Amino acid sequence: MKSGDEKRAQEIAGAAREAAEKYSDYHVALNDGYKIFLPNVPQKQYHFTNDLYAMAAAFRFNPEHTTSLLHEKHGDGYKLIGVVYTAPKRMSEEQLDNRIPLSIAHVNLCLPPGGSQEMVGLHPKFGLAGSISTQDAEAGKFLPVIFGWMVHVYPFETSPEKSWSIERQHEHAD
Repeated sequence: MKSGDEKRAQEIAGAAREAAEKYSDYHVALNDGYKIFLPNVPQKQYHFTNDLYAMAAAFRFNPEHTTSLLHEKHGDGYKLIGVVYTAPKRMSEEQLDNRIPLSIAHVNLCLPPGGSQEMVGLHPKFGLAGSISTQDAEAGKFLPVIFGWMVHVYPFETSPEKSWSIERQHEHAD
């Protein structure tokens, strides 16, 4: 971890919280151009995506313009739980680190050779929560990026560890 990474990550989470607060009423998000991705498919976490912000994120990082808002379904409505920042696949890890400290936000994925059970547990080596982040990794399949870069932030959480939780992303991925 580089000096200042934690402080910079806290500042980004704070900016994300301020930008997202007005979307605690999901109708405001819809009125501001966010669209629910696959609204009729049951999900643990719904992405409300703003195509204009996604396009702008390809060129510059603005923590106030989140590509997506993360909501959980609650009855007939939604509860805001987080945000997503994106970047295009062409960006280097250095460019990504200039946006969000990579010592805090995990961006690489290594799939296990033995199946998905190796991606769960307290300290998995593989998967979104895995510790492997280079292609020199054991016998798994290393995927530095799939479609584009995506970082989930949970800015309403009470600690930096929870705000940048890879485990929470993983919980919502099953």
